[in-house]
This record gives sequence, C-alpha cells and structure tokens, in this order.
Amino acid sequence: MIPAPRVRPATPADAEPIAALHTAARAAYLRGRVPDAPFDTAAEHARWRDAWTRLLHGDDTPALCAVRDGGVIGAAAYHRTAPATVQLHQLHVDPAHWGTGAGRALHAACLGAWRAAGFSHAVLDVLWHNHRARAFYARLGWHPDPARRPAPDATHLALTLPLDPPAPAAP
Repeated sequence: MIPAPRVRPATPADAEPIAALHTAARAAYLRGRVPDAPFDTAAEHARWRDAWTRLLHGDDTPALCAVRDGGVIGAAAYHRTAPATVQLHQLHVDPAHWGTGAGRALHAACLGAWRAAGFSHAVLDVLWHNHRARAFYARLGWHPDPARRPAPDATHLALTLPLDPPAPAAP
C-alpha cells in the first residue's frame, strides 16, 4: 500500500518542484486533446516556475503541497472571490502519482482550511475536455455551477461545491 502523502503549506522553495509537476500534469492532460503539441517544453516549465514563484511570494493566495518520501508530488492554491466564496485556482499532481491519493489529500486539506476560514461555497474551473479531472471532482461532490453555464464554444466548465460548516468540537 502506498503511504498517504503529507500535506503542508507550500513555500517559495517549492516553486521549482511544483512547476515541474504542474508542467508534467498539464502536458499529460492537454496531450489528450492536442497530441502533437509540445506542452512540456523548457519554456512552459519556466512560465509555470515564474507563476508559482509569484504566487508563493504573495499573501493573497494560500498554497499547499503534497509530499511523499521527501519529494513534492502535488500542489494546490486557492483564493477568496467573495466574502463566503473561495476559488480553487490550482490543483495538480505529478502524473507518476495519479491515483495514489495525493489529489484527495490536497483536496481534503483545502476543505479543512476553507471550512476553518468560514467559507460556505467553493468554485473552480476545469478544462472541458479534461475528463479525468472532471470525474475526480464529481467523486468529491463538485457539480456544474448552474449560475455559470458554459457557452457553446467553452473551453472550461465551472464547478461548485457547497461547504458544510466545520463539525463542532467534541466536549
């Protein structure tokens, strides 16, 4: 059995490994739509490294990473979009670790943080053709957001998740 990853806050030192897994994950799911496009180039990696570096140096977008055997295997980032609404902005797992619980662990950690912060509603956008991600989120209770219906030529699907308040502490 594969041990569950440890989820911790991401730090600026994690930008490089997060960029690498983000680039690999993005290449894997986009290759299903555009098989010959070079999504895992050095330029793509640099673009995501710069984006994660900015994000990890900011204060407005919390980020988490999943770690197993000392290596970063997944990352998630989110931000407030309205007083009670949070948007899951990024959730990526290294394709070599797909199906090992890393995505679920990151998602569970996000849910805990969101509920503790008092959010009552979460939203995210997923690429329309990324059926693996859509199925992952559906298993976790996300559903299409009726308030944000996709256009006929949409590339993304808006999903929503109502958040239950945190359970009261045991006496």
